[in-house]
Amino acid sequence: MPFPTESIDTAIKNGWIQVIEGVTTKTTWHGKHYTCNRCFNSNQVTFTTFECAQCETTCAYCRNCLKMGRVSRCSELLIWTGQTPIYPTNHCMNWQGNLTPSQQKATNELLDSTKQGIPHLLYAVCGSGKTEMLFQPIHYLLNEGKRVCLAAPRVDVILELLPRLKTAFPDTVVEALYGGAEVERFDAQLILATTHQLYRFHQAFDAIFVDEADAFPYTADETLQQAVKKAVKPNGPIHFVTATPSAQLLAMNKKQGNISILARRYHGQPLPEPRNIPLWNYEKQLKKKKIPKKLLGWTKERLDKQQPFLIFFHQIELMELAETLFQQLDERICAVHAEHENRKERVQLLRDKVIPGLLTTTILERGITIPNVQVAVVGAEQTIFNKGALIQIGGRVGRSVPNTSGDFVLFHQGITSAMDEAKNEIRKLNKTEVQL
Repeated sequence: MPFPTESIDTAIKNGWIQVIEGVTTKTTWHGKHYTCNRCFNSNQVTFTTFECAQCETTCAYCRNCLKMGRVSRCSELLIWTGQTPIYPTNHCMNWQGNLTPSQQKATNELLDSTKQGIPHLLYAVCGSGKTEMLFQPIHYLLNEGKRVCLAAPRVDVILELLPRLKTAFPDTVVEALYGGAEVERFDAQLILATTHQLYRFHQAFDAIFVDEADAFPYTADETLQQAVKKAVKPNGPIHFVTATPSAQLLAMNKKQGNISILARRYHGQPLPEPRNIPLWNYEKQLKKKKIPKKLLGWTKERLDKQQPFLIFFHQIELMELAETLFQQLDERICAVHAEHENRKERVQLLRDKVIPGLLTTTILERGITIPNVQVAVVGAEQTIFNKGALIQIGGRVGRSVPNTSGDFVLFHQGITSAMDEAKNEIRKLNKTEVQL
């Protein structure tokens, strides 16, 4: 806590701050059972016991949220229970665009759910203008003096959304929370955060919008889903926004909330259908320091036409091996992945047309818009490229006017059911509204 101990003690004494254990213990027939009160993790495999110098006993800490600082049995978590902050109720929405009739219909439905405090799923295809459809409901909440969170599983999505939200709401205090972020106002009225950062909050928001709600790791980590529920106030709505909802998410919102469907992009043009191109023994060729002929031809065509491109790989080591080979074509071509220190800068260089293309992992499968970008997947048969991932990757193509189409190529060593399912889903969306 960035406050003197005396101030915290006074707040506790006055009942403004509640103190709870970091990790609670329950004795069962099988021994001690631990629960982390920050991330709600109760998987015993992810707890470690150690001889603690602080409490001078055998202590236990949670490894599930260890990256945010260690929470152990002798740790204390502080929850603010004092006066609720009073937020401004006069906010300007500085967005000059116009919603299409379909977008406005979905926006109105989402706004109605927000006013009623009912969960809502906005099921809208890649490039349909989902972010812009959130502006009116967010503006309504801000003018009601409510505190709002827009969360997403991926840092890249938050970085993409931040300038757009700051531009749309110029008078509003907006902050982005993610690992390594420099934060001035943790009490901002509009918070953009990775879902991991919501471990820090307890009943702090009047409404939460979860963007890219189907993305890893959110769908695979129950504690992240619990973190979202913990961060919203009782009876506060949680809205989900995605182009590729899971069956579970669809079923949940059918039962508990409302669903809006948008099967067309804002410019009315169809989603790009993938082309399947065999690329046999691509790993072997790359390891022999040779770019496979078909992939080489595709890349040279992009460079000749001065079209920005993204080439997706399933493995970091293979991508970094390929990076030096692609740099022989153009020394500006470079690679990015989740742990890359210059990831943000390199994506911006592609956006600014300083570099012609990027090699990437699935970290850029969503939440990024590059005008006129062309996309290729190397090793589309790999299990990491499931139906949802392939649809999202293809969704990078043809997002902006006037470049409403482009090339989406799946280089493969055999067509998988996921590749077929992705193509069929795209065709289905292009032909008709989705029937639930």
